[in-house]
Amino acid sequence: MLCWGKAKDGQLGIGVERNPMFEPRNCNVFTGRGLKEIVCGGQHSVFLLHDGSVYTCGSNSCGQLGHNKPGITPEFVGALDTQKITLVSCGQAHSLAVNEQGQVMPWRMLLFTWGQNTSGQLGLGKGEPSKLFPQPLKSLAGIPLAKITAGGDHSFALSLSGAVFGWGKNKAGQLGLNDIQDRAVPCHIKFLRSQKVVHISCGEEHTAALTKDGGLFTFGDGSWGQLGHGSTANELLPRRVLELMGTEVSQITCGRHHTLAFAPSSGGVYAFGCNSHGQLGTGVLSADKSPYPLKTSFLSGSIHGTGKPKTFPFRSDSSNLILEIFRVQRDSCEPSFISDALRVVLRPCFVCFFFFCLLSDDAHFSTNPKIPGIDLNSVRMFFATLSTPAFSALLEQATTSFESVLIPQLPRSPPDVEAMRIYLILSEYPALQDSKNYIRLTIPLAMAILRLDTNPSKVLDNWWCFMDDSVFTRMVDMYKSIVVFLLRGGKTLLVPVSYENHFVATLRLLEKLHKVIKQFSYSTDFPSVNLCAYPFLLNAQAKTTMLQTDAELQMQMAVSGANLHNVFMLLTLEPQLARNPYLVLHVRRNHLVSDTLRELTSYSDVDLKKPLKVIFDGEEAVDAGGVTKEFFLLLLKELMDPVYGMFTFHTESNLLWFSDKCFVEQKWFHLIGIICGLAIYNSTVVDLHFPLALYKKLLDVSPTLEDLKELSPTEARSLFKCKINCNKLHNYGITEVKELVPGGESIGVDKNNRKEFVEAYLRYIFRDSASEQYTAFSTGFLKVCGGEILSLFQPCELMAMVVGNSNYNWEVMEKNTVYKGEFTATHPTVRLFWEVFHEFSLEKKKQFLLFLTGSDRIPIHGMESLRIIIQSTTAEEHYLPVAHTCYNLLDMPRYQTKEILRCRLTQAVEQYEGFSLV
Repeated sequence: MLCWGKAKDGQLGIGVERNPMFEPRNCNVFTGRGLKEIVCGGQHSVFLLHDGSVYTCGSNSCGQLGHNKPGITPEFVGALDTQKITLVSCGQAHSLAVNEQGQVMPWRMLLFTWGQNTSGQLGLGKGEPSKLFPQPLKSLAGIPLAKITAGGDHSFALSLSGAVFGWGKNKAGQLGLNDIQDRAVPCHIKFLRSQKVVHISCGEEHTAALTKDGGLFTFGDGSWGQLGHGSTANELLPRRVLELMGTEVSQITCGRHHTLAFAPSSGGVYAFGCNSHGQLGTGVLSADKSPYPLKTSFLSGSIHGTGKPKTFPFRSDSSNLILEIFRVQRDSCEPSFISDALRVVLRPCFVCFFFFCLLSDDAHFSTNPKIPGIDLNSVRMFFATLSTPAFSALLEQATTSFESVLIPQLPRSPPDVEAMRIYLILSEYPALQDSKNYIRLTIPLAMAILRLDTNPSKVLDNWWCFMDDSVFTRMVDMYKSIVVFLLRGGKTLLVPVSYENHFVATLRLLEKLHKVIKQFSYSTDFPSVNLCAYPFLLNAQAKTTMLQTDAELQMQMAVSGANLHNVFMLLTLEPQLARNPYLVLHVRRNHLVSDTLRELTSYSDVDLKKPLKVIFDGEEAVDAGGVTKEFFLLLLKELMDPVYGMFTFHTESNLLWFSDKCFVEQKWFHLIGIICGLAIYNSTVVDLHFPLALYKKLLDVSPTLEDLKELSPTEARSLFKCKINCNKLHNYGITEVKELVPGGESIGVDKNNRKEFVEAYLRYIFRDSASEQYTAFSTGFLKVCGGEILSLFQPCELMAMVVGNSNYNWEVMEKNTVYKGEFTATHPTVRLFWEVFHEFSLEKKKQFLLFLTGSDRIPIHGMESLRIIIQSTTAEEHYLPVAHTCYNLLDMPRYQTKEILRCRLTQAVEQYEGFSLV
């Protein structure tokens, strides 16, 4: 190391010298210690070693040394002992340093500042005093910095994608913000955002910026001509040096009042500005207001001999290095070499975590709220390589770093869109999809995303919109899996408060993704855990489970309430006032409708929430579910009988709709509504022959022409073609005239009012014709099973839950069958049973299902959820099989022949009604 110049404050690192040193002199302080970089301020110097340690010497009048030692020789800055510093810079009386934490794939680079802060040049905020020791500049955390530089009383930082930030004194416009107001915190120089800036340098009160294509911009104080614009005027906005247009500049540096630029194509150095001490090297002492080419005879031959140099170290192509590693791996290189190479790339002085995935062209310079400027394919390639067994240790280091450092420190308001890339990159990390990392990584990432302020959150939304479908789908699937994970067992891993917070975060992120698809705005208010707010997460089966679970909870509360009341009655010696904890219906088979109506009338609405028990008069069976199933089957079959005239039967579709001409009281419709509600509430599938329109109306969805097509296809086709006699409707074979609109009898239908006519016709059919009947039905239905959870359903889902489906898969039923007693899947009698069963016709199979389970329909959960049990008995062969519908259990003697088994089974399924034990 050689040094010369002023040394009265010890700034040369060789002690105090009162007289300037006019010739270079050896300084052996760092011999053999790996000196990496030296930067000089007004009266102090900073030394950076390859191990990341920092030493300073010289004047410490404003704390610019970062320690309180004499400073006559380089002293270690102990405040940075835990940091690995990669970049340093000095101003007049302040210093800057950037760290690289030494973590695998670091993200949170920190910029440290210390020294004088009279103009806010430390960037720590308004009113902050000067600092004697390094302070982290948190406002730029997360931005991958390529360069830092300090002027007299102002500072600049440059990101990898060309974002320029300035702060401090701005008296001459040296911050390039088009004003002369000082800034106490870093400000984005938006004018330079699109210029692809790759280097920046500061003088005392002026600044120079160099672009990728060799363009030079200067701004600030121009009183000495140091801006190179041919004048001494100040420039408040960055202005291109026109004299150098056409000349590709690759390096620049600013002195106090002068500027130097190097053009490799010509091998020449251009200088302009103050020359009072010959600092321009022009051979004369006069100042130059425009770039002046220096004589090159004194320049080292190495400059000419190296050809066109690389512009700057920070433009080295790390992405190419990564891709080269991948290429080497494909060529079967030793994993140890690849691992070492990855470690080199993962621990540079710049934030390679962003750097390796920057687009290989200049697209990353255009990073904005709509363009993230990263190549996610490279990210995936990198993570894929990191996930191979050869790099398992490195992957674990990365995961630990993400968990403990990176994700917890993600800020609410990143300083620039460039810092937002981390959210896209982390989303590609394969370990996020492993359930063992849900709690430590994946959900915390969701929390960090949800913490974002409004503007950065919108930026992320925009980027998601521009991603390919696979990126978005993978995120949705991943967080939906977490919902299932938390519901099934995640609660045991967390304390209740943490469980709720994790659950809310997962649901809210899915809601955010859902709204991105629909391009909705996003609210950051966190509600309590409420699955009803997220119906898009749940399929019909999940919603049914929720409704059934809610019903079970209500039943438990109703039973507990009755039992508590009964205890109180016993204590008060009034047992006659005890309440039955069940909703018990005593009915006779021959008077099923009237008995049911009488029984339900005697109960309150609260009683309807109790578990249902049905007792058929004269039958000894205890209702454990099977009696209830048959009760609903027989009752609804009778209520729907056309003899009552409550419903109109459409022969073309075999469907029913409310009749406006019936001979029963409205309470009968109310009864049917309650019965249907009780069936759902008690998890019983019922066979209702209503169209989808009924379920639409229950969910406040208006029926359409498609619903009329389902109910009455011919009528719908005629209506579509408007061939229906406009106001004529048929009722019990009698043609009646109904006005669909006031005065409709005299209004003809033409192409101008056809749409209005169709709407009026549908409104009459599905609403006006039987509004009282429907209202009575819906009131009864919603009285039992209405509520918030019901509103989650789509009409088709509600219909499937009520009536089940006919998606029979008999092989699945056989596969899921459980055997008890002597029976196994390979038992001879069991084999005979399945042979006979599979030879049955579809109707006979459905009849068997009705015999065994109490319904010939499949529950909404599918055939997989229908598990039957076949149990051996010691009964003789002349006995019939016996079904326990409560448990889907079939007691079957050990029949020896196929013929006997067929005969007995057929007899049994054809005599399925009744529960007599005689």
